[in-house]
Amino acid sequence: MSVIEALLDLQDVDNRITECEAELKELPARKAQENATLNGASEDLKAAKATLLQFEQRVKEYESTAKELKDKRDDLKRGQISLKTQKEYVQFSIQIDQVEHDIETAENNARATMDELPGAEARVLKAQEAYDAKKGEIEACCAEFDKRIAEVKAELAEANADRAEKAKAVDDPQFMLYYERLRSRGSLGWPAVVALTPDGVCDGCHLQQPPSVSQLVDQNAKNAAKGGKMRIIACNMCGRMLYR
Repeated sequence: MSVIEALLDLQDVDNRITECEAELKELPARKAQENATLNGASEDLKAAKATLLQFEQRVKEYESTAKELKDKRDDLKRGQISLKTQKEYVQFSIQIDQVEHDIETAENNARATMDELPGAEARVLKAQEAYDAKKGEIEACCAEFDKRIAEVKAELAEANADRAEKAKAVDDPQFMLYYERLRSRGSLGWPAVVALTPDGVCDGCHLQQPPSVSQLVDQNAKNAAKGGKMRIIACNMCGRMLYR
């Protein structure tokens, strides 16, 4: 196996590692996005419950007000019995009539608010069903994300172990050093080893190479076929290693 072939094998593994690492960064973000979609359903449920609670509290307040007014009316009626003048009696009657009116108002308000309860309860039920359905979907989706994360971690561990073996097969330190330098540049130097097309174009940056570069690449290929030593032939533009 030539040093270029060994580097191409290593490059394939490094591509797998890069893809795994990118996916491991992406998957948690996608999982978080899925969980965030539950917020809308959660807010709808909270709003529906809050509205129902308001109605229930208002009913209690109206009923409490009506009870207090009835107690006040009864006190007035008991006090009216002991009155000695007609004027006092009339004044108490006016107060009693006003309290009776207030009692009727409070009771009417309580009944009107109670009429709103079934609709509010139905909205809570509907919002709860929507929330539960959405939560079920998201939990299933997140379970798939967790499964995939575990799979990718296993793939990454396997690829890293494979890389260690592939790196040993590159028996020329100079080639390995140059390869790692290109790899460290990220997308600017990746892939590090690319083909020189039949018409002399770098398959990395697509720059036309001078004839001298093509001749050196061809000579490298001949040396490799004979088991001879190879030289690093780089693209004049991007610096990637070229092979035929």
